Amino acid sequence: MTDGPTPQQVRRALARAERGAALDVAEAEALLAATGEELDRLCVVAARVRDAGLVAAGRPGVVTYSPKVFIPITKLCRDRCHYCTFVETPAQAAREGRAPYLSPDEILDIARQGAELGCLEALFTLGDRPEDRWPEAQAWLDEQGYDSTLAYIRAMAIRVLEETGLLPHLNPGVMTWEELNRLKPVSPSMGMMLETTSTRLFETKGEAHHGSPDKDPAVRLRVLEDAGRHGIPFTTGLLVGIGETLTERAETIFALRATTRAYGAVQEVIVQNFRAKPDTAMRHVDDLDLAEYRAAIAVTRIVLGPKTRIQAPPNLVDLTECKALLDAGIDDWGGVSPLTPDHVNPERPWPSLDRLRSITASCGFELKARLTVHPEYVVGSLQRGEAWIDPRLHAHVRALAAPDGLAVPEVRPTGLPWQEPDQALESAGRTDLFEAVDTEGRTADRRSDFASVYGDWDSVQEAASRTGLIDGAPAVLHAEGGDALRAAEADPGNLSDEHALTLMTASGALLESVVRLADDLRREVVGDPVTYVVNRNINFTNVCYVGCRFCAFAQRKTDADAYSLSYDEVADRAQEAWDLGATEVCMQGGIDPELPATAYFDIAAAVKKRVPGMHVHAFSPMEVVNGTARTGLSIEDFLIKAREAGLGSLPGTAAEILDDEVRWVLTKGKLPTSTWIEIVSTAHRVGLPTTSTMMYGHVDNPRHWVGHLNVLKGVQDKAQEFGSGGFTEFVPLPFVHTSAPIYLAGVARPGPTHRDNLAVHAMARILLHGRIDNIQTSWVKLGVEGTRAMLNAGANDLGGTLMEETISRMAGSEHGSAKTVAELEEIGAGIDRPVRERTTLYGVPARD
Repeated sequence: MTDGPTPQQVRRALARAERGAALDVAEAEALLAATGEELDRLCVVAARVRDAGLVAAGRPGVVTYSPKVFIPITKLCRDRCHYCTFVETPAQAAREGRAPYLSPDEILDIARQGAELGCLEALFTLGDRPEDRWPEAQAWLDEQGYDSTLAYIRAMAIRVLEETGLLPHLNPGVMTWEELNRLKPVSPSMGMMLETTSTRLFETKGEAHHGSPDKDPAVRLRVLEDAGRHGIPFTTGLLVGIGETLTERAETIFALRATTRAYGAVQEVIVQNFRAKPDTAMRHVDDLDLAEYRAAIAVTRIVLGPKTRIQAPPNLVDLTECKALLDAGIDDWGGVSPLTPDHVNPERPWPSLDRLRSITASCGFELKARLTVHPEYVVGSLQRGEAWIDPRLHAHVRALAAPDGLAVPEVRPTGLPWQEPDQALESAGRTDLFEAVDTEGRTADRRSDFASVYGDWDSVQEAASRTGLIDGAPAVLHAEGGDALRAAEADPGNLSDEHALTLMTASGALLESVVRLADDLRREVVGDPVTYVVNRNINFTNVCYVGCRFCAFAQRKTDADAYSLSYDEVADRAQEAWDLGATEVCMQGGIDPELPATAYFDIAAAVKKRVPGMHVHAFSPMEVVNGTARTGLSIEDFLIKAREAGLGSLPGTAAEILDDEVRWVLTKGKLPTSTWIEIVSTAHRVGLPTTSTMMYGHVDNPRHWVGHLNVLKGVQDKAQEFGSGGFTEFVPLPFVHTSAPIYLAGVARPGPTHRDNLAVHAMARILLHGRIDNIQTSWVKLGVEGTRAMLNAGANDLGGTLMEETISRMAGSEHGSAKTVAELEEIGAGIDRPVRERTTLYGVPARD
């Protein structure tokens, strides 16, 4: 522990805050120590920031709250927080005659009573993953037919929506990227308190979070980031007075600011004061002093700025002290229930709405009800077509929301179907883009929501700079080039990382030797023939809100260049391709939140019904993730159902670079590396082969290329263990920078060099030797001469004729979107190599 800020430091920081200067962590720490007159002045600054934010939001003088019911799904938890009385053991529940979880009937009874009283939010609160600690929890879930606690709350959220009309707000604690993705369609908002970024409180025996695996600050920050990547309106906050220092408190506030700015998804930040409870390890710790609480609220308001909603629970102070919280800069009271107690703080009853309205009015504000999701996200989703709220929830939200996004006064919720009967995809937008061959591709340089859909560009730039991705390759362990080359010649598929990096960064004579070795290995494994498949690319929609910062293909639904194809149009294109000699259609599309739940199955089935002999190579791992979220199926069940509908193989796209350090700069909301691996590995296990890809030359470097190839090696080894062919090929994809948002924003470099292309193709052949036989080169991205060079550097395959390739063309590729068989044969003839047609799985075509 260190001494706190000096009075001089407090005065200096206060003077800067009063001038409107940006504060750093040290100044925030100083202001957290403000007392007396200086604290009053600090609160005046915070209130001024709050008031400016309300004016900008179009509701000056309005303080909000959410009328809610508190539904304690389960009080079991795997954590052991030293201040918590919410959690109980199975034995305690049994003694009081309660099951480990509330039953569906109990949940719905609470929700129905709340709806009758005018509540609009159903707050699902529960302990973290109780089944991981308590066998009784797992047994109950098994008896009820649920795989996990999260599967149960997903099902219950749907029932609450359908049977009561209340909007669920889910607080299940730590969630993975995949779990957030599965819960977004059933909940307009979610939440998890950050509490603190203090690792000391987590790691030190006797401190508040010791022994609680879900209170690791790094884990909780990752949840906030993943929620932001998904675009989930998310509630979080800090818990003040649990033993953290002022420095740690200030660092927590700045961590919340970073996440809020990066993604725009933090809808509110709760500043909650610690109150000691009997029968807990911290029962003798003093409650947080009101002055210290005011300072924490005021500093949080000033640091997070006018756009962030700052909340303080009105039941954790005396009602007369609520005025002090308003004076410190809050603009929201959070959830207040006329029915249920605060189960986390049962000794602190909610104030009546009349009393809360009166105290709010005495401070010059009007109290208004909101929904569980804050007005900015309601208006953005329902009026501007933004993707904060899943379309299946739009009807539920619209039924309760006024035009300004607040709650309709005196509205009473009623149940509505959660998922409307699926409609077939209907043709919409500029489907003529499929037939266009101009290289400009778009009518405007940027999609209309360029400034918001990708997240905060300043934060992206900071992340890229922080990881050193833009400034060139990091220092690598340079072995002697000759030693590395001899190791590659002796055992190419099992090079050390040191040798692999040496060869991946080779130039001059060493690079020539690497290329020669790769070409020799190619000749040894697959011979001289250059292969290709006659196929057609069908990008069935370009509507997407994932926020891939390298993609110029994606559009918002209202943009002029947005389009979607109907099932019949997809089938028509497949028929046209078959008539022209194609044996494969490759189908991928944007992640359109309004895509019918069964769309992926229906698209595959439409093609197979029209053209039974056509191989359907379709749906990236990102689309599989979208399908599992929309159908509620597991990854395995989704892939099996897709296979039954006619899917023959998956493209291994959405890989980019299989390193999350790079992925979170390249994309806002795409699946993490672990999920990509899980999906392709599951596909291999259920008998669906996949390709593999790597997009390189943007914010990455050779270390990432070697790491990516090593990941693919590991996945392929597992596929071979259970007798699957796994990856059919590896496709290096040079980054096309021309129209890529991340390049236009000044973050990425303008694609790989010719040296990079040679090194990547050659090293792919070397490192994947014995695992993946086919290395494909992209004529779309490299052109004829570039393609020939890669065919002499270890590649053996040209990919497909495509007939159309919208994604690369819209990114600015200058090499066309289709090749005839004669043109592909000419590529091979230019380097004296025979050219042979193949099937998707590298067999010999045999058409009727």
